[in-house]
Amino acid sequence: MSNKAPDSAAQFLAGIEGQRVLITAGASGIGFAIASTLAALGARIVICDISDEAIAEAKRALPKLVACKADVADEADVDAMFKLAARELGGLDALINNAGIAGPTGAVDEITPADWRRCIDVCLTGQFLCARLAVPMLKAAGGGSIVNMSSAAGRHGYAFRSPYSSAKFAVVGFTQSLAKELGPSLIRVNAILPGIVEGPRIDRVIAARAKQIGISHQEMERRYLERVSLRRMVSPYDVASMVAFLLSDAGINVSGQSLGVDGNVETL
Repeated sequence: MSNKAPDSAAQFLAGIEGQRVLITAGASGIGFAIASTLAALGARIVICDISDEAIAEAKRALPKLVACKADVADEADVDAMFKLAARELGGLDALINNAGIAGPTGAVDEITPADWRRCIDVCLTGQFLCARLAVPMLKAAGGGSIVNMSSAAGRHGYAFRSPYSSAKFAVVGFTQSLAKELGPSLIRVNAILPGIVEGPRIDRVIAARAKQIGISHQEMERRYLERVSLRRMVSPYDVASMVAFLLSDAGINVSGQSLGVDGNVETL
């Protein structure tokens, strides 16, 4: 990376063109925003998702996209996905561990062990399963980047969403541990902590919580936004912009960080 200041935004985000990137849950929402942003900057992209319909829509929007159906909590699916990435990309420069689920909404004594395990399996163990296969490829490339998706719930306790919050706190610890472990191999590892991201997923979360406490969806949304300093949701493309920064030359010395993209969520 040059010590000279960039002359343009394009130069600021230099280094992404030609990167080989694997994005989990990349067919919709934040994942698709990341895929489309990096593709526009010249990256070569492989995604996975669990929805055939979402994959088809993503491929229509980004014809050069390579996609497969995979559940990141399933070891066999993850193995097959990495074999596809190795075959199609010839290596790997970045892993975006984006896949996650909202998990159950309920008091701790109302949550079933099966729902707890499924949330932890997808939101945390899935990141481990992907990282363990990505690291040898990143080392072979001479370094690279891992971006793990945490959440504002990985910084604040989240009543009635304990499986999700627990998993997202653990993602931060996983990130910091890997940053120390992999730094000597020139692999940067960071976590992004989105806040209230506009879209169908947060609509479902708000609806579930509103139903639980007996208020309207509109009132529940108002209460959520009262806890955000900027009093607004963030866009999936706000998160994608942070990923682009981390993968670019501008982020070459950023590692081990937990970066909020949340309008400053004050509490949950």
